Amino acid sequence: MYLFSKFFNSKQNYLNLLIFLIPISFVAGNMIININLILLIISTLILFNKDVFRIKFYLLDKLIFSFFFLILLTGIINDYYFYSIQLAWKGYFATVIKSLFFFKYLLIYIVLRFLIERDKINLKYFYISCAFASLFVSLDVIYQFFNGRDIFGFESVKSKLGGPFGDELIAGGYIQRFSIFTFFLIPFFFNSKNTKKYLTYLIPILFIIFLTGIIFSGNRMPLILYLFSIFLIIIFQKQTRKFLIPFIFIFILTFFLITNFSSKIKDQFGSFVFQISEMTVLIIEKDFTSKRSPPYLKEFVTFYDTWLMHKYIGGGIKNFRYYCHERSNIRKDTKFICNMHPHNYYLEILTETGLIGFLLISVSFILMLYNTLYIKYFTNSKLKDNKIIIPFIFLFFVEIFPIKSTGSFFTTGNATYLFIIIGILIGLSRKDISFEKKS
Repeated sequence: MYLFSKFFNSKQNYLNLLIFLIPISFVAGNMIININLILLIISTLILFNKDVFRIKFYLLDKLIFSFFFLILLTGIINDYYFYSIQLAWKGYFATVIKSLFFFKYLLIYIVLRFLIERDKINLKYFYISCAFASLFVSLDVIYQFFNGRDIFGFESVKSKLGGPFGDELIAGGYIQRFSIFTFFLIPFFFNSKNTKKYLTYLIPILFIIFLTGIIFSGNRMPLILYLFSIFLIIIFQKQTRKFLIPFIFIFILTFFLITNFSSKIKDQFGSFVFQISEMTVLIIEKDFTSKRSPPYLKEFVTFYDTWLMHKYIGGGIKNFRYYCHERSNIRKDTKFICNMHPHNYYLEILTETGLIGFLLISVSFILMLYNTLYIKYFTNSKLKDNKIIIPFIFLFFVEIFPIKSTGSFFTTGNATYLFIIIGILIGLSRKDISFEKKS
């Protein structure tokens, strides 16, 4: 009660509320996400005016700015070109408009950096929201698995479960992205010697709930990323390394019980393993056009053909679907299906912002990891004890992992999540905030 009374009496309570609503807005849908982002941007600009843009910008910030302006330039060039050759399906200035709307993520990055560096918000509320929202989504997916419908009446789609997201099969990805914060929040509510023993039971229970939710969702890549995130955190934190063996044991036991309980889930993950092994063999054999090529390998060939059309500045954001069908060097010997995007951030950035955009964002990501994971984490003992930054570091690392399959980089959900993580992470790294002191 003290925590929430403090929240509502604070003069910054409105901003804290908007931060609290971020994870919840992802469950509510894209429109709510955009409303929340716009309110956060406008509110910060009204409350702090020009001070927002008076923070010191470094090389990393300039690279990010350059990436966004390249997106706009690419949109202008491509819209002019396609309009001139009368491709009616594009629409006049369609890419430019999409590029301008994408600039809200640059603003959210600047706003969050400012709020964190100037200590204007308390991220504990973000942690609280992540914990409750992740737990709700996990339990809803589990309920849907046993009852055929979730609490809102959404049915499963094919063999996968969307929970509160309906026919958007992203429940597993949501749990993977937000549930990690729960484990860093708990110790601050159970910090006495008499209550710490409950953590021995509470943390494994929550881990099993989140893990079960991801497995039941049928989202296979989020499961791998979830385990990878926890593994990294356990390994790099001295006080948590003792939990590595229990973590592995709980995962194996839970996965074994679930897959033997449900043949559908067993088949899903079995086919995934088969696809990975098949793709590995075909890559070794350099046979990219085989009829037995998994979808991801076919999409890679499609990406390469599409990228060759606009190698240096790309074809404009969200235009992969159009260029894919129009590419001039289609392979005649194999049928390839064009999707909305190539299912990898870096491949999508290459096709839609070209080699220049790829280099800008790649160097930006490398600098972020260098400034946070290496400089601030490994060489700064204070930061190792500052638990507020740890999940942001490792979730960012997992999010930008080069070889993972992803949704579109430029969609509302993915772009919002990534630039929120980046904005908060860079803000925290620029100002070493003591989470214990804020609490």
